Amino acid sequence: MAKFLADDRLASKPHLRWRFAFIAIYFTKVLDSLSKRTVKKSIPVLGPGVLSSRSYLSIDVQDVHEDDSGHGRSGDEHVLPFRNVGQRMLTEMVRDKDLERLRQFGGVKQLPALLGTNEKNGIDGHEADLIHRRNVFGSNEYTKPPKKGFLSFVVEASKDTTIIILLICAALSLGFGIKEEGPREGWYDGGSIIVAILLIVAVSSISNFRQSGQFHKFSSESSDIRVQVVRQGRRQPVSIFQLVVGDIVFLNIGDQVPADGLFMEGHSLKVDESSMTGESDHVEINEKENPFMFSGTKVSDGFGTMLVTSVGMNTAWGEMMSSIRRELDEQTPLQARLDKLASTIGKLGLAVALIVLVVLFIRYFTGNIEDDSGNREFNGSKTKIDNVMNSVVHLVSAAVTVLVIAIPEGLPMAVTLTLAYSMRRMMTDQALVRKLSACETMGSVTTICTDKTGTLTLNKMKVVEFWLESEVIKDETYRGVAPTVLELLKQGVGLNTTGSVCKLPSTSVPEISGSPTESAILTWALVDLGMDIDEQKLSFEILHVEAFNSQKKRSGVLVNRIADNTIHIHWKGAAEMILAMCSHYYDKSGIVKVMDDKKRGQFGGLIRDMAAKSLRCIAFAYKQALQEKLEETGMILLGLVGLKDPCRPGVRRAVEVCRDAGVNVKMITGDNIFTAKAIAMECGILKPDEDFNNAVVEGVTFRNYSHRERMDKIDIIRVMARSSPFDKLLMVQSLKKKGHVVAVTGDGTNDAPALKEADIGLSMGIQGTEVAKESSDIVILDDNFTSVVTVMKWGRCVYNNLQKFIQFQLTINVAALGINFVAAVASGKVPLTAVQLLWVNLIQDTFGALALATEQPTNDLLMKPPVGRSKPLITNVMWRNLISQALYQISVLLILQYKGSSIFGVDEKINNTLIFNTFVLCQVFNEFNARNMDKKNKFFFKGILKNRLFVGIIGITIALQVVMVEFLKRFANTERLDWGQWGVCIGLAALSWPIDWLVKYLPVSAN
Repeated sequence: MAKFLADDRLASKPHLRWRFAFIAIYFTKVLDSLSKRTVKKSIPVLGPGVLSSRSYLSIDVQDVHEDDSGHGRSGDEHVLPFRNVGQRMLTEMVRDKDLERLRQFGGVKQLPALLGTNEKNGIDGHEADLIHRRNVFGSNEYTKPPKKGFLSFVVEASKDTTIIILLICAALSLGFGIKEEGPREGWYDGGSIIVAILLIVAVSSISNFRQSGQFHKFSSESSDIRVQVVRQGRRQPVSIFQLVVGDIVFLNIGDQVPADGLFMEGHSLKVDESSMTGESDHVEINEKENPFMFSGTKVSDGFGTMLVTSVGMNTAWGEMMSSIRRELDEQTPLQARLDKLASTIGKLGLAVALIVLVVLFIRYFTGNIEDDSGNREFNGSKTKIDNVMNSVVHLVSAAVTVLVIAIPEGLPMAVTLTLAYSMRRMMTDQALVRKLSACETMGSVTTICTDKTGTLTLNKMKVVEFWLESEVIKDETYRGVAPTVLELLKQGVGLNTTGSVCKLPSTSVPEISGSPTESAILTWALVDLGMDIDEQKLSFEILHVEAFNSQKKRSGVLVNRIADNTIHIHWKGAAEMILAMCSHYYDKSGIVKVMDDKKRGQFGGLIRDMAAKSLRCIAFAYKQALQEKLEETGMILLGLVGLKDPCRPGVRRAVEVCRDAGVNVKMITGDNIFTAKAIAMECGILKPDEDFNNAVVEGVTFRNYSHRERMDKIDIIRVMARSSPFDKLLMVQSLKKKGHVVAVTGDGTNDAPALKEADIGLSMGIQGTEVAKESSDIVILDDNFTSVVTVMKWGRCVYNNLQKFIQFQLTINVAALGINFVAAVASGKVPLTAVQLLWVNLIQDTFGALALATEQPTNDLLMKPPVGRSKPLITNVMWRNLISQALYQISVLLILQYKGSSIFGVDEKINNTLIFNTFVLCQVFNEFNARNMDKKNKFFFKGILKNRLFVGIIGITIALQVVMVEFLKRFANTERLDWGQWGVCIGLAALSWPIDWLVKYLPVSAN
């Protein structure tokens, strides 16, 4: 203390007085706390700062300085020692709900001081303070299982049965070749197959490894929750990962508890601990009996603040949460359909391969296969056993290669690529995908059920009208309002709110936090009524609070005025709900009058008039009570305010786009029917010539329809007003029974059932609660309906890209199977070798998937009707296109196979090279055809420069084909071609364009 005084000798006397007062209060609080404890074995819990003997207590007091803002701090750079509390003790206290241990710390009110936290202003929040807290108590992150390494993807790709068979054949071919021709010449055939296989495995592994990395990144992003904390006296949002021990966190209905902690203050707070205990009953949280809160639980009712005591792996359930983290590589329904398709094609390919093998064996052992010199390869007993084995290996290799080209391994890769690509691009378009299947399902949506507030509107509320009795009160007329009425309105706003007002010394404008509605009302009360919220809270003691919920659409507070110990009730909420609770009203002069039917009708007319102007109408009611009960009848109406929430720019156009795309938009809102009509008209959901009697319905009416009435009217309904969460759920269930694919937007906890029931749940990233987000498939980050339409466009793009790739791949499969089967049966020779077919396999599986699965969405996708639930994956249009191209390729290649040598005057090796080169180039040209499945080829190059990857893949394929033909003769079993021969190959392949153009004039049935 002497040091403390010596440091302040130069300070003025007033400053010294304040310093002495501060020291006196500090010592008094510490001594008072210690006097209430039994200082014996529990003393070590408090650490070395408190020493005990029989006759006295010695307290080790740290030097305390004040910073510029008046906060006490110990030591340099705002770093606190935390000598009196340990992380293990905090963790065990909360986990075991140990009230005795909490009392040893001084209770809920004393523990913040031990953690260097001010109950009202929070922690210091400077970088040094945050770093120190993380070093002492840990960070709010969970240990995750290690990611799969690259080698694991290589092993997975190598486990494919056909790859293993080919490797065995390649190894046998390598052995026989080296034995017959020596190491220098004998390794080419087997070695070429091995190199080709390694190339395919490498490309597949790299692609899957990169996509896995993308999914892990998206998993982290979807887990990043924003929480409201108070630091340095300011309420501010921070990432859940930035939370530290000592933070004061604000919690409202629907929020996820972000860490373990203790309840500080609040009202009617209940949490859903089912994720922890499995019990569905909601647990009441209060300061005396149960202040303990667990990470991962959800706030089901009320609101309050929490002191963070443990974060990350130190929380009671941190380890459990890390072990049950959500995986993003689950199989989607479309992937399941594609696996079934691939299995069917694979079985067909296996049958063809077996037939080819049997035919080749018969021809070989009957002496009908000749070598390059024209001699029979098998001459009975004259043929050496080594030669027989080598020939058998070659025949098996050819048959297995036919199987390889038949099995469409590229389908799963194409799904993975297009989903990963669309997820990444959707993030830039303000949509975070939480469930992979949502990417594809969104393209099939036939109906969107959307909220109003924040989705169709900006969610930027402002009070534009204030009505007292039957008179609108403007700036100049506030003076004529009785002070009693103004004071009651200030109480009704300041005491019955979940928002907060922070007065910063650096600015004269207070900082207001809370929901848009609460913020607008607080701003109005501060600016127009001159409310001092701190004065209101100091003058009253809050006894009971009923928090706002979407069913009752109102909130109430029971308070005790400290000055005269009288009980008062304040209600605030939807105007017609509050009006129904009132039996009297205040006039402008402050006189209470009876509300008769005529006056009630006038107030109802005011509410309808405001609603017709797209205003949200909020009413305030008051009553002095005789007992501590939050009554709901006999209230006195104070006044009405109208809040304006403008429609978002572009919403009307987005609704029109949905109509053109064959998607119905229905607005489901809690507002009254008049506000709902006005907003729906403004957004284009309702048209002036529609029958409003059938198109607009209230939730209670919809609920009371018979099942048959509901199913008859469900398609006609455009707007549902005054709806409850149950009404929204009932709407979704009815639409699904009618065969619709339904997308639902929601932001509240009570929206969770509808979000889960819908085919696609779309939660709001800004206003949405964590319960809503966890129940959804996609999070709309900007809460904008235009982004919902963008997500729908991406969904259709995913489906369309996969159909393009399927058409492209099946064309190759059918053509390759056809040419090899016919040639094997007819001549005993397969024109395309194992290495050549593996190269084609690489083109179709990897390069084709990269090129076609990454096409960007176009507005043309929104001019088509939605796919719906039952339409086949391979359409008649696709069958028409792929069969025509496959037949053309088979015809050209068979002509070259049997007449090519005589037509072009070349030997068999060059002719085989012509066949191989023409076949590959046909796939290059057909890749352009696949970009537009149902349009003529004049649309070939439309938007092609937007997909640089497609252009790059085409360029790489052509370049590698030139290398294969011209420079890798031994590897690919090819011969060099001259310019004329290249021209012939290109010309034959290019004919696929006019053929595709003509074929697309052939009409096909849509069914």
